[in-house]
Amino acid sequence: MQPSGNSMTIATLLIEQESSIRLGFFLGILIAMIGWELAAPARPATVPKAIRWTNNLGLTVLNTLLLRLIFPAAAVGVALFASSKSWGILNNVQLSFPVAVALSVVALDFVVYLQHVLVHIIPPLWRIHRVHHADLDYDVTTGSRFHPLEIILSMLIKFLFIVALGAPAAAVVLFEVILNATSMFNHGNVRLPLRIDRILRVFIVTPDMHRVHHSINVRETNSNFGFNLSVWDRLFGTYIDQPSDGHDKMTIGIPDFRDPRQVSRLPGMLTLPFEQASESGKN
Repeated sequence: MQPSGNSMTIATLLIEQESSIRLGFFLGILIAMIGWELAAPARPATVPKAIRWTNNLGLTVLNTLLLRLIFPAAAVGVALFASSKSWGILNNVQLSFPVAVALSVVALDFVVYLQHVLVHIIPPLWRIHRVHHADLDYDVTTGSRFHPLEIILSMLIKFLFIVALGAPAAAVVLFEVILNATSMFNHGNVRLPLRIDRILRVFIVTPDMHRVHHSINVRETNSNFGFNLSVWDRLFGTYIDQPSDGHDKMTIGIPDFRDPRQVSRLPGMLTLPFEQASESGKN
């Protein structure tokens, strides 16, 4: 797979500006979603926004700094290294650069779906992932609320798959921007008009679709795992159209972790994987 001159120029620009591109999109979409939520929230808040936003975004900052410290080259560096060694499927087949990028973005999205299913199924991984689900409200900041251990695990899985696939570095940058953007969008405390939601969720995960996944109802928690493309949930039978109690009455969170002093503050989030839940609170 050899990119054309124009594709090479675009790829080089994406790679050189990777950090700036990702930060720019993150801040832009975060501000846009916060504005939308404040103007037309889908559900009332149960915990003061100042507390949740400060601590959720504090966790995001902590994770970002930790990843830069542990993996300074990031995923794009792994993709460049794999390309230099001709490792991976796409580095050893003849495909046009745009096709290789598109295939990589779709394949990486599928891997995120599978990983999400696994962190719900495997008990030790669920203990880590439940930090994301223990948020008592559901808004744009929930989309980046993950325990550092899960962030590190996710990055290692991503590294392995990038090497095995031979994903182009430009595709990796594009995928991470898309994943970040769609995670903030589908965690937004907003509601689209029903007709628009029905059309969009044929292709991508909407806020109403993913909100079901954050229901306190265990069956609903174990559904709608997609972050970007909605096809995987329909294809593998994990799709639920609407919550049983309706969006206005459904309860967000986990049964055994309901104390805002624990689940809405950074120290409690960091220790949550090591807290014991009763049998009724386990997935």
